[in-house]
Amino acid sequence: MLHRVSKYGVICITQPHHAWLSGQLARAWGNEQFGQFLPKEEVSLAAEQHDIGWLRWEQQPTLNPQTGYPYKFTELATEVHIDIWSGAKQLALPLGRYATLLISLHGTGLYERFTNWQNSEKSARIVQDFFKNEYAFQNQIIELLQKDGYYASYVMPQVIERNKKLVATWDALSIILCEGKTGEHYVNQVPTTNGTTTLKLSLTEDKEHLHTVIISPWVFEQSEIKLVYEGRLLRETFSDEAAMQKVLTSDCWVTLSTTLIPG
Repeated sequence: MLHRVSKYGVICITQPHHAWLSGQLARAWGNEQFGQFLPKEEVSLAAEQHDIGWLRWEQQPTLNPQTGYPYKFTELATEVHIDIWSGAKQLALPLGRYATLLISLHGTGLYERFTNWQNSEKSARIVQDFFKNEYAFQNQIIELLQKDGYYASYVMPQVIERNKKLVATWDALSIILCEGKTGEHYVNQVPTTNGTTTLKLSLTEDKEHLHTVIISPWVFEQSEIKLVYEGRLLRETFSDEAAMQKVLTSDCWVTLSTTLIPG
């Protein structure tokens, strides 16, 4: 769950819906400086489904008693987070091997980059077990794809690494857009045709639920990108989890729009 603060309350955006926004970015991505990516449909699918493991949790999100809102994805305990990511590959595999590989790599990549779990012995043990299982699964999928005449060239280490970075880039961009915080934001390690760069995002709020975002350098072929996505507006805080879940299933939906333009 992601939160966007508005003057009416907090807009809650599910992890799978945020991932759908990542997929929109993937399908619009690419120009002379940033190049294209292959296999295009499979990588775009991975971006769109990278949070598929959250489907069950998002059906009945739990209440953070300290905020009175559903837990944000950054607020959940390590064991809950790991359980979600451990189940992602089983949910994703019916979609295809390559997308599932990238989804699994994205999950392990999160814990490789963000290492607060190392501060707790219990969390460290949970994450290390997660790494062991996911790395074994990834190696198994890579071995299968290496034997496939179509996919063999796409599991070369440099191709996998670039596609993994792209999924992480779209994830980071989507989080910034969903949270809708005005000001400047940066996304690092963004793949280009000959290396990596840093993107600068400048968010301006035109009116409620509508943002214009300036991106520099420009990463898309089209001169303007319009994105539409959804959230659910909570106008009050809660002390009762069942009451919160009931409101989330009611008519509290809002449509959000973001326009991306070059700097």
